[in-house]
Amino acid sequence: MIFVVTAYYKYRQFLWLFIVLLFGAFGILGFSPYNFWPASIISLTVLLKIVLDSTWKKGIWYAFFWGIGFFGSGLQWIYISIDQFGNMCSCVNTVLIVCFVLYLTLFPILFSVLLTAIHLNTTIWHAVGAAPVLWLSIEYIRGHAFTGFPWLQFGYSQIDGPFKGIAPIFGVEGITFILVLISVLIAVSIKRAQLSLTVISLGILLFMWPLTWIQWYHTQPQRAVNVSLVQGNIDQHVKWDANYLEKIMQIYLNHTLPLLGKTKIIIWPESAIPGNEIDHDQVLTLLDHQLRQDQTNLITGIIGIRYDKNISNYYNSIIVIGNSKPYKYPSHNRYDKHHLVLCSERVPFQRFFSPLLRLFNIPVPFMQKGYYFQPQLTVSFIKMTAVICYEIILNKQIRDNFKPDTDFLLTVANNAWFGNSIGPWQHFQMARMRALELGRPLLCSTNNGVTAIVNADGSIQAKLPQFTSTVLSDTVVPTTGLTPYARFGTSWFFLGIITIYIILIFKCRNYIIDLIKNFY
Repeated sequence: MIFVVTAYYKYRQFLWLFIVLLFGAFGILGFSPYNFWPASIISLTVLLKIVLDSTWKKGIWYAFFWGIGFFGSGLQWIYISIDQFGNMCSCVNTVLIVCFVLYLTLFPILFSVLLTAIHLNTTIWHAVGAAPVLWLSIEYIRGHAFTGFPWLQFGYSQIDGPFKGIAPIFGVEGITFILVLISVLIAVSIKRAQLSLTVISLGILLFMWPLTWIQWYHTQPQRAVNVSLVQGNIDQHVKWDANYLEKIMQIYLNHTLPLLGKTKIIIWPESAIPGNEIDHDQVLTLLDHQLRQDQTNLITGIIGIRYDKNISNYYNSIIVIGNSKPYKYPSHNRYDKHHLVLCSERVPFQRFFSPLLRLFNIPVPFMQKGYYFQPQLTVSFIKMTAVICYEIILNKQIRDNFKPDTDFLLTVANNAWFGNSIGPWQHFQMARMRALELGRPLLCSTNNGVTAIVNADGSIQAKLPQFTSTVLSDTVVPTTGLTPYARFGTSWFFLGIITIYIILIFKCRNYIIDLIKNFY
């Protein structure tokens, strides 16, 4: 017994680091496919409690291990795409994913340092007020630095939870703010053994829950439309192989031709047609003619190409064929992906780094970005705000392109890069949040899942099983009306947060100056 106690006191620091790491990983259970929403509050509470009990130096280590557990377990699916499809050696793959996770841990570390500084030099109540403000501000930086990676924001874990009603008002950031506020109140309650703060946390939960009952939109059943989403389930290893081109096209056509005249809108996923648009001009023209005869529209992902001074510019695009006007390259009823994925679709200073990339056998991306503001896709009498794959997690871009007369949201994706992992489910969870924020049905068409139709309240109307080649057909009802988030966005919300933060900084300026002097 004495040996155990001695060992505990000797190694308790390492034990606590391990515990914090486990609770960081535990936070991932709040996200899909696990959907255990209380995990977010539990994970945040543990981090906040231990940071508030620590010096800033110890807080850095705790935040570091929490971040390793959280991002390491939540983003392990990225390694699959790098390892299976990157054509690089395993050591390079490992270094890349380790560096990426280490980079992301810098953000909880920054949060820990700032919160500890406020807590140690002011009252605990300043820390309580500062925690959600700091967390949201740092999440904003993470979502924009180096093109941004706003993945795994805790607000997404509530798409089926009691706080989902906040999303149509403040967006996913508002949910994250409330989660951190509740977590810090519980952390202080444990720290001070004050049950009253836990009661306040429960009160906030009960106060927010009725917001889920409010319907900010109106359905238009008289404008209901039949929609079919084709899931090709094309193996990523052969998707761009010219020898499989005919077979891939045949798969999509076999699913599509029986639908002509029976459904109004057919949707193929991202880059469903391999190769660029010019190479398939004849096929697209023939298909467009058949679609117009049967009064059916086809939306498909394809690689767009346009020439500028004899230079070929490639775009990750969505085009519409089968409309009243015959298809003619280059058609204007299209969307070109704006936010390209770093190191996947483009590389900064590509000309400078190209020789180094080729040395390590790293594929060089070649895409050009589309404009930030683009017209809606017009499909028969339906208007859609469209994005491609990763862009669905960028709520500001989608809201900025959203119009009052938008009928549906649309995203097409190719999740075959991520195999049988949790990545596509996390992606789908974030897509559902866009429908909830803007009060519009979402059509989510992917190569191998998750292909689904999402209602305007974020609930799932219908979805296909992953890794099957099949079609999802259903009737989708357009909605109208603007949620507060669609009308005002979150700029005013962030302005309020920044104002509070400035007031806090001004009030604590003497303490912060002393802290900086002591640091140096």
